[in-house]
Amino acid sequence: MKLYSNIIHTWRDVKGWSRHFTPLSLGEGRGGEAVWGKALLSLFLLLFFSLATHAQIRGVVIDAEKGDTILYPSATYRGHHIAVSGNAMGEYTIERHNGWQLTFTAVGYKPKTITINASTPEVLNVKLKPDTRQLAEVVVKSKRAHYSRKNNPAVELMKRVIAAKKRTNLENHDYLSYTKYQKLTMAINDITPADIDSGFIGKHKWLLDQVETSPYNGKLILPLTVDETVTQHLFRKDPKNEKDIVMGQSSSGVNQLIQTGDIMTVAMKDVFTDVDIYDDQVRLLQYPFTSPIGKDAIAFYRFYIEDTVYVDHDLCYHLQFIPNNQQDFGFRGELYILADSSLHVKRCNLTIPKRSDVNFVENLQIQQEYRKLPNGEWALSVDDMIVEMKVAKFLSKVLITRTTRLSDYDFQPLAKQLFKGKAKIKREADSQMRDEAFWNKYRTVELTKSESSMSAFVHRIEQIKGFKYIIFGAKAFIENFVETGDENHPSKFDFGPVNTLITKNFIDGYRARVSGQTTANLNKHWFFQGYYAHGFHSKKNYYDAMLTYSLNKKDYLPREFPKRTISFESTYDIMSPSDKFMQTDKDNVFTAFKWAKVDKMMFYNRQQLKFEYEQEWGLKTTFGLKTEENEAAGALFFNPLNSGFSYTAPKNTPVGDLIHNGKIRTTELSLQFQLAPGRTYINTKQRRLPINLDAPVFTLGHTMGLKNVLGGDYKYNFTEAGIYKRFWMNSWGKIDINVKAGAQWNRVPYPLLIMPAANLSYIIEDETFNLINNMEFLNDRYASLDASWDLNGKIFNRIPLLKKLKWREYIGVKALWGKLTDKNNPYLEQNANSSVLMQFPEGCYVMDPHKPYVELIAGVHNIFKLLHVEYVHRCNYNELPTAHKNGIRLMMRLTF
Repeated sequence: MKLYSNIIHTWRDVKGWSRHFTPLSLGEGRGGEAVWGKALLSLFLLLFFSLATHAQIRGVVIDAEKGDTILYPSATYRGHHIAVSGNAMGEYTIERHNGWQLTFTAVGYKPKTITINASTPEVLNVKLKPDTRQLAEVVVKSKRAHYSRKNNPAVELMKRVIAAKKRTNLENHDYLSYTKYQKLTMAINDITPADIDSGFIGKHKWLLDQVETSPYNGKLILPLTVDETVTQHLFRKDPKNEKDIVMGQSSSGVNQLIQTGDIMTVAMKDVFTDVDIYDDQVRLLQYPFTSPIGKDAIAFYRFYIEDTVYVDHDLCYHLQFIPNNQQDFGFRGELYILADSSLHVKRCNLTIPKRSDVNFVENLQIQQEYRKLPNGEWALSVDDMIVEMKVAKFLSKVLITRTTRLSDYDFQPLAKQLFKGKAKIKREADSQMRDEAFWNKYRTVELTKSESSMSAFVHRIEQIKGFKYIIFGAKAFIENFVETGDENHPSKFDFGPVNTLITKNFIDGYRARVSGQTTANLNKHWFFQGYYAHGFHSKKNYYDAMLTYSLNKKDYLPREFPKRTISFESTYDIMSPSDKFMQTDKDNVFTAFKWAKVDKMMFYNRQQLKFEYEQEWGLKTTFGLKTEENEAAGALFFNPLNSGFSYTAPKNTPVGDLIHNGKIRTTELSLQFQLAPGRTYINTKQRRLPINLDAPVFTLGHTMGLKNVLGGDYKYNFTEAGIYKRFWMNSWGKIDINVKAGAQWNRVPYPLLIMPAANLSYIIEDETFNLINNMEFLNDRYASLDASWDLNGKIFNRIPLLKKLKWREYIGVKALWGKLTDKNNPYLEQNANSSVLMQFPEGCYVMDPHKPYVELIAGVHNIFKLLHVEYVHRCNYNELPTAHKNGIRLMMRLTF
């Protein structure tokens, strides 16, 4: 009908034109009318065939089971080299060709073919059924059930594509620059009519102003946060260097309600990072995925040629691919490869197989498009990702949308000063204060109505009755701190950590502690933190006070990267020697439960001056001066060998009875270097946590004891070095290796010897031994190995029940080699009259240098998607009275 209407309107226009101009152009009489009639007939036929040729079919491709629109479907006239790709709403438009067969495909769905004829409607909506079978069973080109790489044209083509990567790499140029705009949005996903009528939204009707239809999955969503970033990428070939200059960044949403809300944005950027299929490994969900055009792609994926089609007037090979094992962390998708000498990717659609072992992700779709540059080369221009997540049944579904556009590619020489410094990421001074004119210039994807009104949305949330109490509790639970400010007066002082209010130990019995810290809202450079504690059984009072000056302004706390601080700390408290190996606070209530009796303790009175300076490229330098007095308590004592006094604490010493057995005082200088290139962090109110552990970490430190300086009793030198490295094993998970070694070079009393990093808690602590007791071994030389292998379900996925539970296996080994040289061995007769060496307390032993301590670990994680449990077995030194041969340890651990 529409075609007929267009023809009628055209005919009327032509008649009007003829009535007005015929006498001038065609002459008079019957001859002129004949000429006019022929011309008019020719014009009519021309218009008819032109309109018929450009008639189109359009519609939406839908999931036949769920009714959801399917992202980025393809519509193809097989054998005629015509294909189109639909958008994120499942919408497509293609030319009508009656008599041809039109095939609809989408990654993860069975194809559907429809014969186009005169009765085929102009609007053709298509339903596709999900495909849970192997791809080899449903593709048109491959009829074999058994996949073979030998003499496979798809494999041969992909080998050529992989080989062509080097010559099409834009970094073959001496210089390269481009601009990247990225928008990252988080929203509540799949809001139902019931949510609107009777749920939280129904009770707060104004929230309907924030509800909108997602342009990516067609569902009703409620946007919660939006983050925009504009970055200029710079590359220089010789000497090789690259920089990312952050020109502008803007973040708004519910993360503003929590001071450490930037954790959410930083974590999302790390988890849903940029995807470059031209890399051999693609990092996504904090895992490496084998790229479909990576060097290992032929062995990891199965490839199938679908057809040769035109995509935006470029002839392309259309391929589909799937992992050999769909439980592995790999992509399923389709590639459109240019059918010319470049063999460059024109377009790709990626998803994760529905049978994969990825947690929380219900649907993940990535679409990338490459465009031709004026110099004839191809470059990435569109990189869109949508992720539909569900953490738990009782929580709302979440939609993460990452929209990226790359433009302004240039190969002109770049000024040398742009590459100054070793930091790979730099921020322009006013990057977070850009005006609307800046965003209008660089925003290549417009904000939706809800994204634009995010600040007003957050303000209205704050007005909800009782909301301040809800956010108060949420902050205390999430941040472990209680703020003292409000929405109009940001907190200048925070109380916490909350989990240290009540705990217990052998000397104090139960113990109460009140802690707090100032924030940058009080001063951007000066910070104070400390605590007061009281032991109820010991009747002792303790304190800690630290004043910090930050050389660079901070947003909230002085530990934010890069850390450049000078601090002075004074502390009086009690501890067990093994407490220094805990990465969490020693008063953490969850680590107060011990698997062994911890009765060897000491009071310490410590004053410390420390300077920490971090380079943005990953080097951290720490210089410290510390003076400390230690007083033995409980089953610990300080008895020099020449004193002639030998003491052993009674076995049934009542908890809290203080046994003072001497004091020692030390003064020391320390210098430590740590190199962690590429490591990124998130800042909590209690500590800073590394979020990216892929980069190696190197540490080197030396501590020098100063005798007769500030009361120091001993001269000594202690050197320690360490290396950490993570190795990804493709579908076999990851292996973490941590190696350390150290030496105490001088004759020293046993408190200054090297004791193992013992963890006496049931909670797993990284880089510690699980079944070594407090001070069980004392050495002046040591080397340790901590190796763990997370197989990521590679074996459990082949066991039906465990596969359904999605449990994942974990194995590890921890080993300690130690030696006590003769000069520090108190049991040798030659040292009997030493005024430096001291009698070892009960439960402290000398290791056999030919017999390293070993413990083995077999663990299961991803239990209920959050629990990690380990069984630990101690292999040797089990004849010692302190030995515990077996143990169970656990921790909370969320992974994809």
